[in-house]
Amino acid sequence: MKVITLCGSTKFKDDFEKANAYLTLQGNIVLSVGFFEQSDGFTISENQAKQFEKLHFKKIDMSDEILVIDVNGYIGESTRKEIAYATQNGKAVQYYSKLSPFSITQMLK
Repeated sequence: MKVITLCGSTKFKDDFEKANAYLTLQGNIVLSVGFFEQSDGFTISENQAKQFEKLHFKKIDMSDEILVIDVNGYIGESTRKEIAYATQNGKAVQYYSKLSPFSITQMLK
C-alpha cells in the first residue's frame, strides 16, 4: 500500500477523479487537492493561494510518490514546483499520461 498525492492543474477535475478512483481501487491511499479552483470557478486570494501551496507540499511530504495529472502534456507553473519539491525530497514521480487509458477504463467499470 502506497500513499500517493495527485498534482496538476485544477482545471482537470474529471481526470483527478478518475486517477483517484483508479489508484484507490488498486489499494493505495490517495491524497488530492482540497477543491478544484479552476474547474469549479473558485476565486482565491494570494494568501489563500500560498496556503493552498503549503498544504499541498505537506501532502507530498506525507506521500511515497506523486502522480502528475498532465492532460495533453500540460504542466503548469505550480505543478512544476510540486514536481521539483517531490524530487528534491526523494519522492517518486509518475505521470497520468503514461498510465494506460485501457487500464483506467477497465478498472472503473
